[in-house]
Formats: sequence, structure tokens, C-alpha cells
Amino acid sequence: MNKIKKRIIIIPVCLVAFLGIFKILAISIGEKDNNGNVVTQRMLDGGKPLNINGLIIKEQSLSDDIFINGRLIPDEEVSLSFETSGKIVKIHFIEGTSVIKGQLLAKVNDEPLQAQLKKLEAQVQLAEDRVSRQSALLEKDAVSKEALEQVKTELATLNADIELVKANIRQTELRAPFDGIIGLRQISEGSYASPSTVIAKLTKLSPLKIEFSVNERYASDIHKGARLNFTVDGSMEMYNASIYATESQVDAETFSLKARALYPNLRHELSPGRFVRIQLQQKEIQNAIVIPTESIVPEMGVDKVFLYKSGKSQPVEVQKGLRTDANVQILSGLTIGDTLIISGTLQLRTGLSVKLDNIDSLKTDNRLGKFIN
Repeated sequence: MNKIKKRIIIIPVCLVAFLGIFKILAISIGEKDNNGNVVTQRMLDGGKPLNINGLIIKEQSLSDDIFINGRLIPDEEVSLSFETSGKIVKIHFIEGTSVIKGQLLAKVNDEPLQAQLKKLEAQVQLAEDRVSRQSALLEKDAVSKEALEQVKTELATLNADIELVKANIRQTELRAPFDGIIGLRQISEGSYASPSTVIAKLTKLSPLKIEFSVNERYASDIHKGARLNFTVDGSMEMYNASIYATESQVDAETFSLKARALYPNLRHELSPGRFVRIQLQQKEIQNAIVIPTESIVPEMGVDKVFLYKSGKSQPVEVQKGLRTDANVQILSGLTIGDTLIISGTLQLRTGLSVKLDNIDSLKTDNRLGKFIN
């Protein structure tokens, strides 16, 4: 009697355990959605269609671009210093302001030179009078020609000495060699300056140069007049520039070609030294097919996508071309007008019943390419 009761008890327990195991197996053979959650196979819930979003394939034009890091450098830049030594008696500039070419920026004491100049200039009139008298006497054969030549030489020597002193005086003046923005001064009035003393830095901000290097395989795409776009950190604005010069040869150590482009920078909105990300167009691709990257399903070394066909999902093998993080070019496997399934791709399989909820439009900037440094 006890054995019969035990059997009666064991049978329901086994039945419950079997149902539990079956439920676990049903879940375990399920697939995961895009968020990684387990989803049971549609065959286990009565064949309910899977809701999906689609994308109708259309032709579009693409730019095959390369992306390069670079930096902004000034068109001209110089560390200002005097050509002579002496005590600085006057500073004529304000830090961080614009100056024009030829503007006096600072002055070294030139009093001894000014005194020497006055002394020499005072002798000019007397030397000229001697030349005049000797010329008159020569006409009367009262003096020799050699005497006239001697006084002429003395006058020429005096004028040369005057020009030398004036040149030395000019060296006591620090003038701007070009238009630009002068930086922070490194000296004060009363300081002793020598040719090695940096007074300040002068920078020309318009135009600016963009300096960058490209791998040797792209050297043929870099030539004078080629256009490029670039962005700077902290700004969404796209700037345009044109290449004006390249190095004469590829660097033997880095296997890269250095080039420079010019940006007008008329408003001085950009400053030298900033990092830039350059986009250089190689070629324009017409009639291209581009799809979202997440719609591709890698399987055993083969890339597949699923198309919507009469309420069913149909896999198609595709070959990829250029790509970005968001989009990829398809070289073969798709045709214009196909409806691509772009959601629930991890749950799709051949012949699965699907319900098209929405037709999306592809979000692309029509620029595909590669980052090369």
C-alpha cells in the first residue's frame, strides 16, 4: 500500500520536473534581441510574425575620402630681438595687439651714435667747400688733378661714415618685419638687451597653414591646388583649404609625404598650434549602394543581410566596400528597390514570417573613407 502511495506521489513530481525542463529548453533555444535579451523562437508561440523595420535600397553618390591628422601653423612667425646690444629705453607695443609692418616696437639707447652722427654731419659742409675750391683752382691750372681727387675722396669717406652711423642707429630700433599679432613681452624698459635676447614673438595669423603627412600610397593624391576640408576640436564648423606645396620626396624613415595647405583665416577665428582633422577627397563614387552597418550579419566568414520578400525574411550574401562606423558600401548582392530588414537581425532566419512596421530612410553624410594616421 505504501509503495502505491509513493508511486502516486512520484508521478506528479516527475511531470512537474519535465514541464520545467521543457520550459528551460524552450528558452535556451531562443535567440537574443538587439539588447541581448533572450527571445523564444517564433515557432514556439504559434508562428507569430516578427515586427521589423525596413529600408528601400536607393542609389546615391559617395565621396571616397581619407582622414588625416594635422596641425595649424602660422603663415609667418618670428622671435623678435635687436641686432645690437644696449639698454632698452622705450617699449612702444602693447602685448597681444596687432602691429603693422615697419612699426617701431622697442628702442635701445643710441645717444653715443647720435652724437657721432652730428659730429660727422657738421664736417660735410667744409668738405664740400674744399671740393668746390679745388675744382675752381684746377680750371685755372692752380692745383693738380691729384689734389682735387684727394678732397673728393675725403668727402666720399665722410658720407660713408655718416651712412654707417645711421645704419648702427637703425639697429637700435626694433621694427615689425610683417603685419601680425605680437605676443607677450619678455623684457622691461631699462633691461640690457643683446642679439640673443628675445623681446617678444610676432605671429601672422592670416592666412594660416595646415601641415600634415600622408602615407606614400596616397602621395599621388596630394598635389598643388587640391582641395581639402578640416575641423577643429570644440567646433562643428567645416573649414575649406587648398594645398599649396608638398615636400620634394617621400620621407625615407616614415614613408610619408609632408604637405601644407592654406586657410585664409580672415576673421582670425583660428589660432596656430591647434590640432585639426583633415578630410581629403580621393574620388567621387556614383550610383553607390549604402546600408546601415548593423544590418549585416557575419556568418562563417560570410556577410549576409536579410531582405523582406512577401512577408518572409530572405538572406542574401553581400560583398562590402568602403565603410564608416554607421554605414557600409555594398559592392554586390543587393539591387535598387530591394527592401532591406534593418531591425531584429539577430532573430531572423530563412523564411521567418515578418511584419513590416516602418520604412526608414538612411542617415548618411555621403562620405565614406578610412583614417590613415
